[in-house]
Amino acid sequence: MAGRALFSLLKSIRNIEMPVIKPVHGYLYHQHKMLTGIISSLCRILYWTPLFKSRLANTPRKLYLYSGMPLLLGPLSITMGDDCRLSGHTTISGRASAQTKPELKIGNNVGISWQNEIFVGNRIEIGNNVRLAVKVRLVGYPGHPVDPAARARGEPDTDDQIGSIIIEDDVWLAAGVTVMSGVTIGAGTIVATGSVVTRDLPPGVLAGGIPARVIKSLDLPSESNNG
Repeated sequence: MAGRALFSLLKSIRNIEMPVIKPVHGYLYHQHKMLTGIISSLCRILYWTPLFKSRLANTPRKLYLYSGMPLLLGPLSITMGDDCRLSGHTTISGRASAQTKPELKIGNNVGISWQNEIFVGNRIEIGNNVRLAVKVRLVGYPGHPVDPAARARGEPDTDDQIGSIIIEDDVWLAAGVTVMSGVTIGAGTIVATGSVVTRDLPPGVLAGGIPARVIKSLDLPSESNNG
């Protein structure tokens, strides 16, 4: 009985709530957002962005790096264009067993949203004006061999399992898209949410599904009309 009473008391204490005084707590909320925003901006400008740029092969202009710094794993050569936006909740990994340093090339005006995973087997190229929505995965290498005995011994993947990924200009990969190794996605193509791209896609189409297939052609404006 005493134990049960004590448990009930602790549970009631755990569930105690502070009454909400909207004018007061509303004001405190806005002050909190302003203060954390200032601190976040200072960290981005003075700390995270310079640290991340120190890992790049070049020095891009107007890089907007938000929510911290991406997790960088393994050997990597990264080149990034100007005017890019990159979430700190991104993982970029280079194949550790590669004979040459894996290369990631990112074009100008690229947006890479949060929880993206970019696994570079030998080379991944992302063109200009590309948009990678949330939880996009570019899988240039699998990390484990096909042979179960080799997997059990902890051996790495084999060279025939890896491949380049080429994403041409103006591509939009929607949320949760996975692109496998050896794939090229043509310019202006949109890949629908949750799709898995296992083979090349032509330019200027809407594709989707598992595996992704062309759904329809897109009526894209020509360069002459844009000029």
